[in-house]
Amino acid sequence: MRVIIFGASGMVGHGALRACLADDTVTEVLAIVRSPLPLDDPKLRQIVHTDFTDYTAVQDRFQDLDACFYCLGVSAAGRKEAEYTRITYDYALAAARALHTANPALVFVYVSGEGTDSTGRSRQMWARVKGRTENDLLAMPIPAYMFRPGYIQPVGGATSKTPLYRALYRLTAGLYPLLKRAFPRYVTTTDAVGAAMLAVTRLNGGGPTLLRTPDINHLATPSKQPSPPPQP
Repeated sequence: MRVIIFGASGMVGHGALRACLADDTVTEVLAIVRSPLPLDDPKLRQIVHTDFTDYTAVQDRFQDLDACFYCLGVSAAGRKEAEYTRITYDYALAAARALHTANPALVFVYVSGEGTDSTGRSRQMWARVKGRTENDLLAMPIPAYMFRPGYIQPVGGATSKTPLYRALYRLTAGLYPLLKRAFPRYVTTTDAVGAAMLAVTRLNGGGPTLLRTPDINHLATPSKQPSPPPQP
């Protein structure tokens, strides 16, 4: 299986990349990055790209891909709706369209978050924008899964790019076991998200398209993961 990851330098993308590099069924990982990742692995290929609305220059490298893990995102704090929409909505749809053109059967996994509103009625700008993104991805003729995790504990060296979030994670790191026991429906880890992404690629477009924290943690459990389809 060949996987492409957007946002591999971020906290959630780090978990997706770790899961792919550790999985024997993944033969190659393409990471779309603005600057090279400080990582050397025989399965990893990096594509340095700066225009996330146009992939014409790298379209030829999108052939024969099986799955996309779209983890690219930014905090809405301090951003106007137009800027946030460009980064959140425009970038994701441009990637999905380019990948679908090259790989009609590619599985697209998009990470939004708990609180995302697909009805467009939320007072929270970020929730409306992510909801619109989810809706339009699901309307495309591709197998797509929307991940809505709640609290994600960074593990395995994962760190948030947002300074405030980094500080909060440092403060709450020791509380994670308590949080997990107290709020199991809302707490997961970066490794669990990565494992669940790989698991949904084996569903071949089946199963629920919207997955929240309990679904993610369920799929991340090795005994609960679907088996690969039999080879012809």
